[in-house]
Amino acid sequence: MSRYEAQKRDGLARIGTYEHEGTVVSLPAALDTASLFPALRERALSNVPLAIDPAFVENYFSPGEGQPVTVHPLAASAESGDCVMVANWHTGGKNPRNYAGWLAALKEKLPPDTAWYAPAAALPSTACLLIYSGFDLFDYRGVDLASAQKKFCLPEGEFPASMMETGVCGCEGCQEGDLARHNRLALDHEIALVRHYIDAGKLRELMEARCRTDAAQVGILRFLDRNYAFMERSLPVARAVPMRANTAESQNRAEIRRFADRVIERFVPTRTDVAVLLPCSARKPYSLSRSHKLFMSTVDRRAHELIVTSPLGLVPRELERVYPAGHYDVPVTGYWDREECAFIADILARYFAAHPYRRVIAHLEGGALTVAEMAADACGFDLEVTCTGHPTAPESLRALNAALEGERRMQTDIIRGTVSWQFATDINTKGLQIRGKSMQMAVLRGKQQLFSIDPGTGLFRPTFEGWDLIPEGYRIRIDEFVPQGDVLAPGITDCDPRIREGDEVLVEGPLAIATGRAMMGADEMLRSKRGVAVRVRKVKKLGE
Repeated sequence: MSRYEAQKRDGLARIGTYEHEGTVVSLPAALDTASLFPALRERALSNVPLAIDPAFVENYFSPGEGQPVTVHPLAASAESGDCVMVANWHTGGKNPRNYAGWLAALKEKLPPDTAWYAPAAALPSTACLLIYSGFDLFDYRGVDLASAQKKFCLPEGEFPASMMETGVCGCEGCQEGDLARHNRLALDHEIALVRHYIDAGKLRELMEARCRTDAAQVGILRFLDRNYAFMERSLPVARAVPMRANTAESQNRAEIRRFADRVIERFVPTRTDVAVLLPCSARKPYSLSRSHKLFMSTVDRRAHELIVTSPLGLVPRELERVYPAGHYDVPVTGYWDREECAFIADILARYFAAHPYRRVIAHLEGGALTVAEMAADACGFDLEVTCTGHPTAPESLRALNAALEGERRMQTDIIRGTVSWQFATDINTKGLQIRGKSMQMAVLRGKQQLFSIDPGTGLFRPTFEGWDLIPEGYRIRIDEFVPQGDVLAPGITDCDPRIREGDEVLVEGPLAIATGRAMMGADEMLRSKRGVAVRVRKVKKLGE
């Protein structure tokens, strides 16, 4: 009997525990798997190459008996709690397209609550990618082979053993001149570092840094990003930590595409037919920056404010506090390359196609103005440019003020905009107000609280009265029980497929309803037999 439970997730990567025959292992980790699975050395017909003819797999492949269960992209079957082993996964890293395809095929077929073992695959230079891909368990065979080949292993790659004498590492193995010990310690150190980044919610940033030394890893990351549907469902809807967009791969993060898609497809803008495009600021949220205080004072509620920024594309003023709009950081050089311009111009064009305005004013310069012009050409509307120098220059601000002369004033509807983006529904916000200070803000109708606002993510947290405004979606069905704490995955009978980790959800059952925050995505909730699915804030028994 074995079981696996994830306690912390960051995309496909997990921190969890695996229990087998009384031994409990904290993962991710490298260990002596021969002692954990002593019968594995005698197993036959499991070591089948990844790139093999389907007929060969059908005729000869065997998953073996007991733990771990051997799986193949063409033959993957396991039970919740198993440890699954992908033989020959170390060969997949040389073919980025196949790596991404094989990984997606395996993840689709296997229960989410299984531990993943990649034999002989882990080196300090590959551990981050393997864990980012969802692998949890490793052995020392890879680094021991490198030691036999006189290779000195670091996260940056494998080097001649003589490099140990240069002082680039001061571990116990290097101090003693023991190459094998250094290589094992280097792997343990890298796994510990990756674990820290998972716990901090920043593994993507580490992955983008680590892959730079290997073209194949860059390719794998890009192919995984292209499979948006596969990657997006495992990512949290929000994080309370900054998102560092420091590389070209950053703009391909599924979280960025999800934000843009929601702005285009879900977001309901403040009612006005005039839009003004503004540059971003280093300070977040933008409205706290000196430049945006000037912009807001000049616009004076006479237009819908849209911030043009890389890599998010377009951030409506209503969403400036919502993750990742209020949480990203990007190197500022003043230069936008062609790929960047095309990516952001496409977002703008799609937005204006979905939300046409009578007038669009561009208070922009440089690359931001270029993408606005590209979007205007694509959509066929005239762009009014008000910058005559820097956007905050007095002459530029006077031009912006003059362009808005005579336009009707309106109130920016943050409540409607955020609820539409977050819950894919349009609500009537008449009589609703946001009150409170930055760390304790809430949406009220009179004295009745409908939503609290998470200061870390900018998301709305509905009360039971708030859920009454959201007619459908983001619901979870449970069996006949009254939650006495968090809701576990086995108690869930159905849920909205749009739910992602971090989403606010309403739990509904025959005996009670509850409101709380999802700790898993919908797919994992429905296919797992272990783990906390919802952190419950409040429960109401039906009939009370």
